[in-house]
Amino acid sequence: MNGVLRVIMLRIGQALATAAVLASLCFVFVHALPGDLALRIAAARVGDERVTPETADRIRREEGLDRPLIVQYGQWMGNLAQGDLGRSLLSGKPVTQELAYHASFTLQLGLIGWLLSYLIALPLGVMAGFRPGGTVDRMTNALAVTLASLPTFLVGIGLITLFALTLRWLPPAGFRTGAHMVLPAFTLALSLVAFSIPVIRNAVAEVRSAFFMTYARVKGLTPAAAFRHHGVRNAAIPVVTYAALQFAFVIDGFVVIETLFNYPGLGELLVKALIARDVPVIMGAGLIIGFAFAVVSLLADLMRLWLDPRGLAEARA
Repeated sequence: MNGVLRVIMLRIGQALATAAVLASLCFVFVHALPGDLALRIAAARVGDERVTPETADRIRREEGLDRPLIVQYGQWMGNLAQGDLGRSLLSGKPVTQELAYHASFTLQLGLIGWLLSYLIALPLGVMAGFRPGGTVDRMTNALAVTLASLPTFLVGIGLITLFALTLRWLPPAGFRTGAHMVLPAFTLALSLVAFSIPVIRNAVAEVRSAFFMTYARVKGLTPAAAFRHHGVRNAAIPVVTYAALQFAFVIDGFVVIETLFNYPGLGELLVKALIARDVPVIMGAGLIIGFAFAVVSLLADLMRLWLDPRGLAEARA
């Protein structure tokens, strides 16, 4: 079988398996939480003050929550096989509609934050890798260590305090205009920069010290020209791999960032669903997140094979 096709088929199989396992774990963990599920949903629908045992019983019967868990799980998996993720227990809307609406906001924020992080990290990492131990290297290392030691929510609070509350340049939270996305995107970008600068720096420094780079300079190329012609492709291999792994951090980080900035993305939806025990939405979100991570891993594998075709031989083995 063609090596690339084999990688694609393997990753698609892993994506489906990972998504199914994640959704199943969400189902188990949500039902393992203490408290009455129907009561929590009733409180989310009508408010804590107006909830009565009769309301909870009615919701339990209407939503089929009085059936055995194995029956509820089996029905969800059966509906999933037909492409139906069910309906939200809170809004009554199809889960696919809820996820598509909120995921569009998360996708915008994730892409802008991720691209912004590499606009910052790439020049700093390359400059540090060109002069290991130099002034730029020491300064970028200090910057990376400082940012890595700060929790994401603390970075966000610092940006809100400076740019929204003190200088009043940007809105602190919500989403009505493009300006509302600036602070969440910068919070995400700074959290990613902390870890991508050392990876880029080390990749550049390692390639520059390789034998083929020395040989290129002996042939008469300047250090910059030798790196541009022979080093960029090799240095990009570990950076591409790490950039894909960073997507896991984006998934983890957007829950904190969207909650902090009251941003209407998938993270905010997931937090609300967890508080209200909206099981179909939680399972649907777990499914989508697992599948998205697998798709990004597949794209990283294909990019790595394009940069280093020697990997195709391993894929064919």
